[in-house]
Amino acid sequence: MRIAIIGAGSWGTAVAGLCAARADQVVMWAHDPSIARSITERHRNPRYLVEYELSGRISAEHDLVRSLRGAEAVIFATPSAYLRERAREAAGHVARNAPVLCLSKGIEPESGKLMTEVVAEELGCAERIAALSGPNHAEEVCRGGLSAAVCAATEGQVAEWFRDLLISLTFRVYLSDDPVGVEMCGAVKNVIAIVCGIACGSGYGDNTLAMIMTRGLAEISRLVYARGGDPLTCMGLAGMGDLVATCTSPHSRNRGFGLACASGTALSTYERRTHMVVEGAAAALSVAQLAREIGVDAPITFALESIIYGNASIREALEVLMDRLPTEEFYGVGKERGIPCEKRSV
Repeated sequence: MRIAIIGAGSWGTAVAGLCAARADQVVMWAHDPSIARSITERHRNPRYLVEYELSGRISAEHDLVRSLRGAEAVIFATPSAYLRERAREAAGHVARNAPVLCLSKGIEPESGKLMTEVVAEELGCAERIAALSGPNHAEEVCRGGLSAAVCAATEGQVAEWFRDLLISLTFRVYLSDDPVGVEMCGAVKNVIAIVCGIACGSGYGDNTLAMIMTRGLAEISRLVYARGGDPLTCMGLAGMGDLVATCTSPHSRNRGFGLACASGTALSTYERRTHMVVEGAAAALSVAQLAREIGVDAPITFALESIIYGNASIREALEVLMDRLPTEEFYGVGKERGIPCEKRSV
């Protein structure tokens, strides 16, 4: 069995290691030819997870078409901003019956589409596409640390196929038929994690972080519900599980950016220094746009949008949040959905 993984970042590299336990050959696509050479010749990614020794079954290509040749399944592990471009380049080179897994997390600007929807538009056969999400820092997964994820697809057999490919004694994979909920959780939790990092870097304590996380979960639930997903998904691995890990872990690039932002570091500077894309920064814009279009109150997202892309200072954005009058704890999910924004709480 040959698996193609489009993307050679930290998560793509860790998932390649999971795949190699069952696949005969795993071929990664790397944008940087030097990374592709190192993976193939030295069995190490020279930029991400540099201490992780890759299986001899794993190789890499700089040519996207060559990486896809003969693949029985395809896994997309690119930053969300580049997913459509890569999927479009791959179209025509992916077998029509090949299952496809999307690891990218985010919401496409302007269109408001989730990542599996973007892939489906470019590749076709939407029913063969699944999403994987959960509290999975690549640094721990590659070391064999006990972890769990949820694989979601509208067709149960597709989710089961990828579960059987990736599952191990230390990497547990649960199934879901709610890709909308799973993907919305994966996109919005990065926004909440940045705000947690900002709060921590600004000197706020554990009570504040707990408040942001739980009110953030309520915000995610409203968005999931309005988008047609199941709010119960927010209580699982893709929701609460991933939120906790991303908001509290030193491995989290989103929380890390929030900490840096609190000390005055610009987004471009942080990404250049870490060689990583801060998905939550892009999501702050696309999630805010989607929330306005579908009429969902998303105050934490709006606050982060104003900090990164507006003229608001961190102090001003936090003051706007704190000035809101608390009312019902849960609104916007089910019968409370129609409460006017001015009566809602953060």
